[in-house]
Amino acid sequence: MRLDKLVAELTGMTRSQAREVIVKGRVCVNGEIKKVIAEQVKEESDVLTLDGKELNFQKFAYFMLNKPAGTVSATQDKEAKTVLSLLSAEDRKRRNLFPVGRLDKDTEGLLFLTDDGMLSHQLISPRKHADKLYFARLIREITAEDITLFASGMKVDEELTAMPATLRTLTEEETVAFLPEGGFAAAVTLQEGKFHQVKRMFAATGNEVLYLKRMAMGGVTLDDTLLPGEYRELSEDEVERLRESVAEK
Repeated sequence: MRLDKLVAELTGMTRSQAREVIVKGRVCVNGEIKKVIAEQVKEESDVLTLDGKELNFQKFAYFMLNKPAGTVSATQDKEAKTVLSLLSAEDRKRRNLFPVGRLDKDTEGLLFLTDDGMLSHQLISPRKHADKLYFARLIREITAEDITLFASGMKVDEELTAMPATLRTLTEEETVAFLPEGGFAAAVTLQEGKFHQVKRMFAATGNEVLYLKRMAMGGVTLDDTLLPGEYRELSEDEVERLRESVAEK
């Protein structure tokens, strides 16, 4: 495996951050400083250190799931079917997987499953500003006032004052794909994930969410070939985009 790729996987760094520490001579392979980012290393036998500290190999698993309604975003539940139950027996057994954040039981769409605790924590932390895009079917059309309220960091209720969020109408192409039967819909991009947040924000404007689907998170968009309940592994490029979305700017 390329040295920069392996350092990124072992540390949770982005590929660009890994290249930087390599070029600066902070990485050793079997006791020798290595500055060539494309050098090939044996991931299971070579010993890598960063600033003198050994990096232990633990390749994480990353999956994209199109979460169906009726499943809960949890590793186990006494009453409802969990998102982990949708995985194959092999994937359930070989990894300590968990969902990245939560989607409401009746909310569909993009949900990541991983055993990478650090990346998961960063993706759901509002301080890291990872965008989460939702499409919502509504009882009425959004207004310019609604858009302004969402952008202002609105007081939703006594428990929640939301961070600024972007509210917009769907494009013609998005509308055809998301709402072919007609009606009212909108797209919301926010960086939080509080309990029922999107529904509560619309309710605060006198609107109501009839159906909600998460379309993207951290720069990765839901694969439109995945039917509800289907999943696949993330590509290396998609994992890198997730890391870039939470990297220090």
